[in-house]
Amino acid sequence: MTPAMPLDSLLAEHGLAALALGLVFMTAAGFVKGAVGFALPLIALSGLGSVYPPTLAVAALIGPTVVTNVWQTFRQGFGAAWSSLKRFWRLNLMLFVLIGLFAQLVAVLPDRVLFLILGAGVFAFGVLQLLGLRLPKPSKRMELPVEGGVALVGGFFGGLSGIWGPPVVLYLAALEVEKRDAVRAQGISFLIGSIVLVAAHLRSGLLLGQGGTLTLVMLAPALLGMAFGLAVQDRLDPAVFRKVTLAVLVVAGLNLIRRGLTG
Repeated sequence: MTPAMPLDSLLAEHGLAALALGLVFMTAAGFVKGAVGFALPLIALSGLGSVYPPTLAVAALIGPTVVTNVWQTFRQGFGAAWSSLKRFWRLNLMLFVLIGLFAQLVAVLPDRVLFLILGAGVFAFGVLQLLGLRLPKPSKRMELPVEGGVALVGGFFGGLSGIWGPPVVLYLAALEVEKRDAVRAQGISFLIGSIVLVAAHLRSGLLLGQGGTLTLVMLAPALLGMAFGLAVQDRLDPAVFRKVTLAVLVVAGLNLIRRGLTG
């Protein structure tokens, strides 16, 4: 008997409905990414985690994360991207190392533990942002220790879930980085981390078989959604849209926690 192709295997094991819902979730995640500059992994993982096992959901978002972050990073040109990279090189170097280290845990942690960790991270970020809580602006002397803490938290969640944006977003807000510069700096951190994830999960096997197939299938809806988000971002009330996005993330985080508790 001829072995099943990865897409055939994916559909046979999880069904067409799961794939269709996954495409919808990824399109929505790409739209939010285009409109506000972050949250693709948060929304994609929250949605995909409701129809796929956590390891497969993590694999699915890695490809879209890479390509949309390339777009976000170089949207204002190479020179602007290089300027942001030089400014935050220590943070990105620490993220690079820590995401690669923590990514090795994905293949060994039980699904329920992964759901609890992912849900807690998504929920906490949404609540903190909705309440308007911000990190205090660090002094020059404290920037390195604070960056180390941000990289540690981001590396832990990024390695396990592909989500390391929340602590980076909070840190850039604390530094009062101008909006366009912050979005570009986020894109660089997201891009560097996603490249590490690709390498780590090619090694772990997460991006082979069904995981590799699903992440490729999710590229088109992510790019389509991001293009639409970029096209309409100036017509949206950014404050209202951001709050709605965060409220959705809080609910999604609670749903992931529920899956971790109930199995």
